Amino acid sequence: MNFKAYKMDGLGNDFLIIDRRKKPISINKEKIIELGKRDNIGFDQMIFIERDEGISGQTYITIFNSDGDEVSACGNGSRCVAKILCDEKKIEHAVIMTSNRILKAQKISEYNIKIAMGEPFFDWKSIPLSENIDHKNINLKIDGIELVEGYALNVGNPHIVFFVEDCFKYDLKKIGPLIENHRLFPEKTNVTFAHVKSKNNILVNVWERGAGLTKACGTAACATGVVAFKKNFAGKKTNIHFKEGFLNIQYDGAISMTGPVSKINEIQIKL
Repeated sequence: MNFKAYKMDGLGNDFLIIDRRKKPISINKEKIIELGKRDNIGFDQMIFIERDEGISGQTYITIFNSDGDEVSACGNGSRCVAKILCDEKKIEHAVIMTSNRILKAQKISEYNIKIAMGEPFFDWKSIPLSENIDHKNINLKIDGIELVEGYALNVGNPHIVFFVEDCFKYDLKKIGPLIENHRLFPEKTNVTFAHVKSKNNILVNVWERGAGLTKACGTAACATGVVAFKKNFAGKKTNIHFKEGFLNIQYDGAISMTGPVSKINEIQIKL
């Protein structure tokens, strides 16, 4: 099978995007893992554009991490899909449906996309956690390291955020997968270490569930912005800084995220 696909990224968080609206394309878990390797095409997530709903105007997508598992949310990837849809349809607004959320996107400028991510969930069953504990104050001992005051929440997928003095002090390649797979998180979790640079500027280091150490993660930025507001480390508008730039997170009960996306790079794939 030969078909075209798109390679895009948001601040280095990269995706292989495949359009299945006109041509049925089937890729199994093993092939996703193979294509996702960095010595192959390489990506953090593979995203399928599934179909358009004419009446509602929604476009349905499915998302898979590079480990081949399906997930419910990908903020930067959804912004990249929004860029494709807006350019294709010559519009400035797009509505994207994931498995659990409706995301409304706006093309602010040529390569700047804003997306409404919905409301976070804080109930322990909705995060989810394996037991009813205080999600705002989670203490873990990981590889001999005491991690305190972790804040767990769900922003379309599960996250735990630790605010620390130096977010790059910790070896996330080592402890990231241990936290991700901790018994407390039945669906695993994304892991963020965050450092407050100023009132509305926060530096983060992220271990992404199913993808590993990543240059950027949109839902991690959303989770960090929410937690920073809840802890009074930041206001309703917060810049979350990654290695290649920042995402602006606004939180007022619901979350919106604004930031850059790359050019749409068309590639050919042969299976």
